[in-house]
Amino acid sequence: MSKLFPTYARYPFDIVSGHDCYLTDDHDNTYLDFTSGIGVCNLGYSNAAVQASVAEQAQKIWHTSNLYQSQLQEQVATLLVGDADKLVFFCNSGTEANEAALKLARKASGKSAVLTFSDSFHGRTYGALSMTDNPAIQVGFGPLVPDIRFAPYNDAAALTQITADLAAVILEVVQGEGGVNPASSEWLHQVAAKCKQEQVLLIIDEVQTGNGRTGQLFAYQNYGLQPDIVTTAKGLANGLPVGALIGNADLASAFTPGSHGTTFGGNKLAMAAAKAVLTQLTPAFLAQVQAKAAYLEQLLQTEIAPLPQVTGITGLGLMQGIHLNVAVGPVVTALQHAQLLTLSAKHDTLRLLPPLTITEEQLAQGVATIKQVLQPGL
Repeated sequence: MSKLFPTYARYPFDIVSGHDCYLTDDHDNTYLDFTSGIGVCNLGYSNAAVQASVAEQAQKIWHTSNLYQSQLQEQVATLLVGDADKLVFFCNSGTEANEAALKLARKASGKSAVLTFSDSFHGRTYGALSMTDNPAIQVGFGPLVPDIRFAPYNDAAALTQITADLAAVILEVVQGEGGVNPASSEWLHQVAAKCKQEQVLLIIDEVQTGNGRTGQLFAYQNYGLQPDIVTTAKGLANGLPVGALIGNADLASAFTPGSHGTTFGGNKLAMAAAKAVLTQLTPAFLAQVQAKAAYLEQLLQTEIAPLPQVTGITGLGLMQGIHLNVAVGPVVTALQHAQLLTLSAKHDTLRLLPPLTITEEQLAQGVATIKQVLQPGL
């Protein structure tokens, strides 16, 4: 009998090794991976630069308190923001980054209300959970954090709810858990303009969409947006726990010594991995991601979209959703039996998050497997 709390409905196999875009389980089955560990191992499972950087740091020291200076944190922060007048706070996960964003927005603005959107997902700790539109994962945990409001996502009607009494608006450029829903460029710019007009902070959650997933370092850069606060995690350290809050430098007075903190955030092993990841996300690498994403989108439109079980394809970059008119759970299981790992999302969406290092041949192989499984009579 398991000694673990049953918080996960686990599949009946254990992943014991991985190489590039392939994973092997404890029954010696090898799978082509279209999950990246839910958007985490963006550079695959045997990235030499990440392995070398972590191994080198482990021979020195892997943890010190944040009471001391950290050159590694400074280096990673610089890779994240460049010359922009922004500051970074490192933590351990996306939900921690969003908790920090909520605290920073409230303290900096002197206001408490925050607007989020339908089908949003920002994490499972109390503040992040309160900003998440998924009642199923909130049951039994109330009362939640007050003064959180919800508006329709990607809908002009939401603009009327952006008012001067808000501390912040938080959104995902592409909703991952919510069904791989990309917002329109027009709507995103309307939200940003209304936030600026009403002097409301704009927070963009890049936990899943960041670190090259959409062909840019951050998804908002595809649209020329200028958020006040950005949160990221998942792919930042290719599997080591890390999160980051990036904010405008003029917010520094709200996060003074002792106002917020973390024991493990920004630890040296995570920073060594993050430095190796960000160093590889060059313009040339991101251009390759964009090219592979265009290839995947074309494959999905020609091979998958016409199938009778498919109602649509949405996404951005190497973050794609296949919307089904059948239950997605059995499809994920059938694909596992066909040696392809995929993910589900809300509204019976088959979610694809392949490693950014995947080849076009591997993408074609995966799409062919999906087509084979999604045949009439499934």
